[in-house]
Amino acid sequence: MSPTAGGSPRVVVLDYGSGNLRSAVRAVERAGAEVTLTGDLSTAMAADGLVVPGVGAYAACMRGLREIHGPRIIARRLAGGRPVLGICVGMQVLFERGVEHGVETEGCDEWPGVVERLQAPVVPHMGWNTVSAPEGTGLFAGIEHERFYFVHSYGVREWTLETNDRTRAPLVTWAEHGGDRFVAAVENGPLTATQFHPEKSGDAGAALLRNWVTSL
Repeated sequence: MSPTAGGSPRVVVLDYGSGNLRSAVRAVERAGAEVTLTGDLSTAMAADGLVVPGVGAYAACMRGLREIHGPRIIARRLAGGRPVLGICVGMQVLFERGVEHGVETEGCDEWPGVVERLQAPVVPHMGWNTVSAPEGTGLFAGIEHERFYFVHSYGVREWTLETNDRTRAPLVTWAEHGGDRFVAAVENGPLTATQFHPEKSGDAGAALLRNWVTSL
């Protein structure tokens, strides 16, 4: 699946039964892509970009992903240098494991790290928040100081990966809620992810998705 005659990248939003996917589809379309919502392996593999959304419980998202061979799709795309964007729990499942209510669930293990409950006075973290993007970011180009919309009770509070065999050291964006610091986004070669919802983040989120789509 290559870009259309007009030059629009083809993006698949991965359908594995997680939440309202239509808002993600519409947002990526507005960012300039031709979007297909599907759980079909071959279509997801052939797209210029793959979006992995996710809402709700970590374990439930991993169950849904496994049912359509999602971890395999993600791993095979990344092995070929093909872009993947994870959103919210779709970012969390890219890490080694998640722990919710004492239950540990194995993730896609693309990055080492544990998704755990935020240690803030008020949880969930719901609403608009600023982020601290690193120098050299492409995802946040032009929007480094904007606010984005978060809805989550869990996150990655420690980053342990300095580099890997795909690219140079990942660019990690942080945010803080109630004095607790957590990973808000990661840029790691073909693998990109955000803890916040760009599709719910107004103009800033739209700009971020355009940055990603134009990089495909």
